[in-house]
Amino acid sequence: MPEQNIGFAAKKSKIANPKSKIEKMPTRVKICGITRWEDAQIAVELGAAALGFNFYPPSPRYIDPPAARAIILELPQLITAVGIFANESDGEHVARVAKESRVSVVQLHGPRFPPLDGALADFARIRAVAVKEEFRPEMLRDLGGGTFLLDAFDAELLGGTGNPFNWAVARDARRFGTIILAGGLTPENVGQAIREVRPFAVDVASGVEASPGVKDEKKLRRFFAAVKEADRVIYGEPQAW
Repeated sequence: MPEQNIGFAAKKSKIANPKSKIEKMPTRVKICGITRWEDAQIAVELGAAALGFNFYPPSPRYIDPPAARAIILELPQLITAVGIFANESDGEHVARVAKESRVSVVQLHGPRFPPLDGALADFARIRAVAVKEEFRPEMLRDLGGGTFLLDAFDAELLGGTGNPFNWAVARDARRFGTIILAGGLTPENVGQAIREVRPFAVDVASGVEASPGVKDEKKLRRFFAAVKEADRVIYGEPQAW
């Protein structure tokens, strides 16, 4: 899988026991459903490692590729721009949208998925997994490893459900790949989620919004503060460079 700039969906490391290194690093934050420059700007200022741009037209957080590109081109170079695609089977189409918008990572939601070779071979990828009641972490082994975004299952929504799921299965899932925890995270519960799961990253959209696609600055600030406090409890005070 292609490597990209901050570690989302990165290649396997040559460092001895890389997982132990990752687990000692602060939790990364991905703010999803970005539709406005001012929201992207405040998220980056607060410390977001990645921003998500939703290219699924039925979503209330949909953004067209030219509008996403206008935002992405203004971002600092080390911020990862992630394109969210749902129920896509045409890898060529996904690649065209990704290139037009300038995202460097594609996040793929089901129920249909495009081939991961061919047109998408040049992109780092995140596989979204809807955690149903019958979900078992071992199921991720059959998906070939990599980076997984675990979200709550909804019979109608393909993502952005705003609902949490059983975090215990997410913690167990770390054995089978890099885990991004999503689903119903808010400023009130993200600290507990991090302490229980110890994910590589957390992903939030509706939990920091005033309305779909419009972020609430106060909620964003409280969310980042909660992540920072959870990391302090787990890892101690951050070390100076």
